[in-house]
Amino acid sequence: MKVACAPARALADDDLDTSGDEEIASLAKALAHPIRVQIVRILARTEGCVNELVEQLPLAQSTVSQHLKVLKDAGLVRGTVEGPRTCYCIDPSGLRRLRVLVAGL
Repeated sequence: MKVACAPARALADDDLDTSGDEEIASLAKALAHPIRVQIVRILARTEGCVNELVEQLPLAQSTVSQHLKVLKDAGLVRGTVEGPRTCYCIDPSGLRRLRVLVAGL
């Protein structure tokens, strides 16, 4: 079966801005695992600590910590040490940047 597609519009050279492509790819890679998407959703609703996240996810604490590290390295979450635990929240600037980059696709 042949799929009908809308005709592609001609792109001018200035429409092909690739300056954010590496950043989009990095952020997409950080969100490429369903558990990391779920973590972002949980943190978007409330600030949480690792133990609280573990209670909401079907994973060991060490696995949750690994996923949080990926999200933190990508700039989507940030963590603060509070005594013996680390609490994480959404990094608003990282999430805004993701929205801007995706909107520009």
